[in-house]
Amino acid sequence: MKNQASTSCPMPAIIVRAWLGILLLACASKATAQDDWSQPFPGHQIIGSLYSVGTHGLSVFLIISDDGHILINTGLEDSMPLIRANIESLGFRLEDVKILLSMQAHWDHTAALAEIKALTGAQMWATKDDDRVLEDGGFSDPHFGGKQSFAPVTVDHRIEAGEVIELGDIRLTVHEHGGHTEGSSSYSMRVHEAGHDYNVVIANMGTINQGKKLVVNPTYPGVAEDFAETFRLQKAMQVDVWVGAHSGHYQLHEKYQPGDPYSPETFVDPEGFLAQVERLEGLFLEQIATETNEPGLP
Repeated sequence: MKNQASTSCPMPAIIVRAWLGILLLACASKATAQDDWSQPFPGHQIIGSLYSVGTHGLSVFLIISDDGHILINTGLEDSMPLIRANIESLGFRLEDVKILLSMQAHWDHTAALAEIKALTGAQMWATKDDDRVLEDGGFSDPHFGGKQSFAPVTVDHRIEAGEVIELGDIRLTVHEHGGHTEGSSSYSMRVHEAGHDYNVVIANMGTINQGKKLVVNPTYPGVAEDFAETFRLQKAMQVDVWVGAHSGHYQLHEKYQPGDPYSPETFVDPEGFLAQVERLEGLFLEQIATETNEPGLP
């Protein structure tokens, strides 16, 4: 009996080289993203009581008060020491965090929540459509789910659109901006500084993960409607200062360099916010057009 391998047609060398090139490029891109997400970046004041304490590529936000602090997001599972170091460099303590929030229940923003919750005793607050994903460690996420992707974290309180989170003098309004995840959320606050009032938004932008389907076999029922509503709501927001879940979303590294003196004007960018929302809405509409015109569809 002949060896089966001897009867198969060898793959042409040029195809092998092409596939290897694609594989190496994909691995390099992933490694670059991972490096960016775990690369340290100095903590800094954004405006008023809002500080950035995340990494070079992943945003983590601290809002301080005399009665305790709110921490929004974490990074990867080993990000707690980086977050702690940034918080302490600004003169605050991680142990004084009383409320934990997330902007989206994806592992790159949630993987250290359980560790920080256990360390601080803080309560985890989340929207109704992201709480189950947080509690099962990403297993039920309709896009990336099917296995646990981060340490599960117990949700202590469910938040909803329009709710005002109060801690000390913090007044943080919840906005449900679904699509990226079912329960994606943004937060807004008013800051008075140097004689001026600023509308500040910690915005979860309507980005579409690669492979997500909107209308043809949608990733989850109503995902397209959620994105459309998010774009509508965000375009109607009054925004002076804004930040996002990834540093690239709001051009952090173009607006701020380590060592820059603090100014409440650094992140003032209402035109940039609207332009980013409209850009993402355009990509959303393009994908819908592509999906509904796929070959073989009626």
